[in-house]
Amino acid sequence: MTISSGSTEEMFRPPLNRGMQLLDRSLFKKTILISAAKVVDRKRIKDFRTTLNHDLLRLDRFQTVQNILEPNGEQSKALLLNQSIYPSDDIMCSILPEDEHDNIPTGFSVVGHVVHLNLRSEHLPYKHLIATLLLDKVPSARSIINKIDDVGSGNAFRTFNYELLAGDPDLNVEVNEEGCLFTFDYSKVYWNSRLNTEHRRIVQQFKPGEAICDVMAGVGPFALPAGRKRCWVMANDLNPASFDSLAGGIQRNKVQNFVKAHKEDGNSFVRSSTMQLLNEDVEIDVTPSRPRHSRDDAASKLVKKQVMRRPRVFSHYVLNLPASALTFLPSFVGVYAGYERLFSPHTDTELPLVHVYCFNTKSDNVEEVEHDICREISQQIGHDMHPESEGEKEGSVSIWDVRDVAPNKRMFCASFRLPEKVAYGHF
Repeated sequence: MTISSGSTEEMFRPPLNRGMQLLDRSLFKKTILISAAKVVDRKRIKDFRTTLNHDLLRLDRFQTVQNILEPNGEQSKALLLNQSIYPSDDIMCSILPEDEHDNIPTGFSVVGHVVHLNLRSEHLPYKHLIATLLLDKVPSARSIINKIDDVGSGNAFRTFNYELLAGDPDLNVEVNEEGCLFTFDYSKVYWNSRLNTEHRRIVQQFKPGEAICDVMAGVGPFALPAGRKRCWVMANDLNPASFDSLAGGIQRNKVQNFVKAHKEDGNSFVRSSTMQLLNEDVEIDVTPSRPRHSRDDAASKLVKKQVMRRPRVFSHYVLNLPASALTFLPSFVGVYAGYERLFSPHTDTELPLVHVYCFNTKSDNVEEVEHDICREISQQIGHDMHPESEGEKEGSVSIWDVRDVAPNKRMFCASFRLPEKVAYGHF
């Protein structure tokens, strides 16, 4: 069997013979090695075609069932198989030692054209073999890399050191998520495709017209989809590469009316963005434009102008820096001091929700983990906080289990409404 790095369509394209003036049929002959499943019992060809339906070779004007010549000169029937019939884990089983089969490295992340591995030490002797296999088997793959240290171990920007195992060294990628196009250098910013569901969960809590403060925005997985919902977003990241990609993404996804990029320390940004929102009046015209083909000028003049005004206060703060985000919480103490009359009971506006990410121990004792997170939040903001499950509304924290990040480590999102004493500094 020959495995090609190209698609099936590329394999079967005719050879290039440009400049030909008289047709020479011999120049269009091409030999391709492919896989086939021999059918011993011809009466069962129909059954096998049904069973192997998704694994058969599909080409226009070409029969899936073909005659093959046996070594003894007799003819048999065979079903032609797609070139990717063998899954990568099956091939790994065939090339790795038997004592490694219980821990085959089948887990990896795909970010644009980059396949990101996190190989165990026992698999490192086979790293280039594994990379070559994945370069062939993953349709979008052009670069195979292996992480060689922990995320953020060398800097505060959550990047990591890596080695290129196979393919193109260029890690500038394009990723589509939630209807937004993100472009960035994967070696310089943080991105985790496995957090797509978590990004969606948080953005679904935002309502159109609300103001959102994204304190550690990265390249904008929360900010850009929120902007598409017509939420006003102040998005911040101290990493210059993240800031540049965020700013470019705002323009590329046409959310510049609603999303603004900032490059500031997260602690100061909590304060500065809150004050900016309080002291600036911003509105935009969102009147639907008249269709280009419309000639009814009189009717267009009757369309009432529609304006959206940015709120004076944030409805949500997002702090997505799990390794240290809890340490940024003291910035919220007194953040709305002197502005008590903007909130309930003086108005219908509630104090904002804070969504802060953190790491904790992977444990079957859920209550112990939740209390541990709440104790840390309490220490940081100087106010007693408790798990939502205990029933009390004041100081209640909803804790969402996001995902595993290591054998004994999990990522959580703690969401709570900013207590009055904390927001106003009334202790």
